[in-house]
Amino acid sequence: MPKKILFLDRDGCLILEPKNDFQVDSLEKLEFLPFVISNLQKITQKFDYYLVMVTNQDGLGTDSFPENTFWPAHNKMLKTFENEGIIFDEIFIDKTFEKDNKPTRKPGTAMLTKFINNPEFDLTNSIVIGDRESDMKLAKNLNSKSILIGEINSNLAGFQAKNWQEIYQILKNLESRKAEITRETKETKIKIKIDLDSSKNSEIQTSIGFLDHMLESFAKHSGIYLKIKAGGDTHIDNHHLVEDIGITLGMAIQKALGDKKGINRFGFAQIPLDEAISSATLDLSGRFYLGYSDNLESGTKVGELETEMIRHFFYSMAENMKATLHLEIKGENQHHQIESAFKAFAHSFKQAISKNSSNQILSTKGVI
Repeated sequence: MPKKILFLDRDGCLILEPKNDFQVDSLEKLEFLPFVISNLQKITQKFDYYLVMVTNQDGLGTDSFPENTFWPAHNKMLKTFENEGIIFDEIFIDKTFEKDNKPTRKPGTAMLTKFINNPEFDLTNSIVIGDRESDMKLAKNLNSKSILIGEINSNLAGFQAKNWQEIYQILKNLESRKAEITRETKETKIKIKIDLDSSKNSEIQTSIGFLDHMLESFAKHSGIYLKIKAGGDTHIDNHHLVEDIGITLGMAIQKALGDKKGINRFGFAQIPLDEAISSATLDLSGRFYLGYSDNLESGTKVGELETEMIRHFFYSMAENMKATLHLEIKGENQHHQIESAFKAFAHSFKQAISKNSSNQILSTKGVI
């Protein structure tokens, strides 16, 4: 599996940055941010990140910032981290001045080309942490997530944190959006894995070809990873299996969402497919309701899937993910109608589970 990277700024993020000259050029000036060591230690122990330090050190090696004043404090910092089990996999230091406008200087990515278009690394789910706008621009240039620490504001920041305790909580929330549910009855056996923050190719095996196609489409268009292995008494009909997949998928989504901190909660989408069009409106409210309409022909099948099971699937899923879902399906071709419905739901779901910068629960009740 590709590695996720934690790109960490140094001054102002790991250690305090002197306000007079912005240079940590003596041991006396070396001071760690509050709680950085304890929380970075938890992060390295609990989460699987490739740890990379990326820092601009203006004019390092020139008369204004001799290297012999830089390295003692820098090495002391690294040794302190190492003593607590925090070891950086790689360190990148740009020594140019801002006026030089070099591509190696943040937010430029010239120092980090080894990570770009490299299948060994997952930049989309990597995170840049820093205290400046340049760090947020670096994240944008890398197509990565970002956390801005401190009091300044940036429209580019994916998340805002006042301190390292909040950074740890943000990373914890991001990491926890996975779930695995197994449901076994006398009629069906279903195992589902879900990762709301991974877009790797899904693996769907339900023994119902058209349902596989719809669930693959849902995963692709919502930008999640989904693995489903399901079987049951399809020699009777598909009712039990489709219903139980909906139940289990809803349970897995509900578990993966956790406390729902920082999600947008609401999603809206209208998706056409040739003559068919479907609209989906979703609220991850913690309360179940399904508003549903279609003009699918009763008593027919698309592939091996009975058309009346479409409503039943969405009912079972919405009930168990504890969500309000309004779904309207129109069209003539039944394949097109159903596919547009799954895609509309997928895009509304993608909006609803997307993270915002608040890290708060979007409800006056404080819980959803």
